[in-house]
Amino acid sequence: MKVAVVHDWLTGMRGGEVVLEAILRLVPNADLFTLMYNPGTVSDLIANRKIHTSFIDRLPFKSKRYRHYLPLFPLAIEQFDFHGYDLIISSSHCVARGVIPPPGVKHLSYFHSPMRYVWDMYAEYFPRRGLLNRTVIPFFAHYLRMWDVSTRDRVDQYTCNSAFVAERIRLYYGKQARVIPPPCLDKVPDRIPAAPDERENFYLIVSAFVPYKRIDLAVEAFRGLPDRRLVVVGDGPEAGRLRKLAPENVSFPGRVSRKEILRLYSKARGLLFPGVEDFGIVPVEAQSYGCPVIAFGRGGSLETVVDGRTGVFFKAQTVDAIQDAVLRNEVIRYRASDFRLSVARFTSDNFKKAMRTEIQKIMSTQTGKKKGR
Repeated sequence: MKVAVVHDWLTGMRGGEVVLEAILRLVPNADLFTLMYNPGTVSDLIANRKIHTSFIDRLPFKSKRYRHYLPLFPLAIEQFDFHGYDLIISSSHCVARGVIPPPGVKHLSYFHSPMRYVWDMYAEYFPRRGLLNRTVIPFFAHYLRMWDVSTRDRVDQYTCNSAFVAERIRLYYGKQARVIPPPCLDKVPDRIPAAPDERENFYLIVSAFVPYKRIDLAVEAFRGLPDRRLVVVGDGPEAGRLRKLAPENVSFPGRVSRKEILRLYSKARGLLFPGVEDFGIVPVEAQSYGCPVIAFGRGGSLETVVDGRTGVFFKAQTVDAIQDAVLRNEVIRYRASDFRLSVARFTSDNFKKAMRTEIQKIMSTQTGKKKGR
């Protein structure tokens, strides 16, 4: 069976690339297609594949400003030729699921999320400030929504990372998706590190610095908790604003090594997760190190954190709610067995078994005529 794997772009190692690695292990001889690839930014497992790129990869300034070419992405993804393949597996949060399969070629999509910046979080990404956001951007967003909906039937079977995303797939495209949690862990840890009350007196955020993550709320919350520290790991367009906003007990070490992130998980009294996420691999990783998660009780967090057992939910995205959740976290007696049970759902083996089942099912069914080409 000849397989093509399609991923939106290769510019770093984030949650989507962790899923991509697992898919590539599942189909070791597959070819890899992507809009663009920045060498040196992904793992050897990905980089060592035969990588086919689109014309986006040859445009100027693509390494750092590829998102500016977003209106061209639908055209670019449709240029790939999949004649001669038996199966396409797309790993998509943007346009990868919009490829055009030739007749007889099956398409299984692992859908991380509909395009949040043109659907439910359009206002957060493009506030009404500025002439460009009020005039040009709405036309591009409308075009992308129309293209996104018109290509929904190019997929034979949708899978996704959470029930939260499955509901959005149903809402925007009228399609059913099977939930397959992503491969957050290679295995369930044999030993969970120290309980939170035996840890160091700091809290942790590991995140990209973008508006919808609501890191600003956590930073402001710790202004009112001066006897506790907050360590904010990551980088992004909000970095300058967040640093200016931060009180003395909030620090920004920037991007750190994988080894250092794991060390921080094992020492922190809790991980803060104040945004609305589709899933969130970081909270699962933190729990595997016995680090409770203090999360906004909406979105994917509801599927990864057990309130009162592996973390604490707050019901409103406010400074007061976060402060209250931090204090509640400190009086809970967490048990290692609860953390172990929680993360057992998110292993690589479970992901592989579920995806293998979907591949077998899709290859055993007859392909109908696809629409929206």
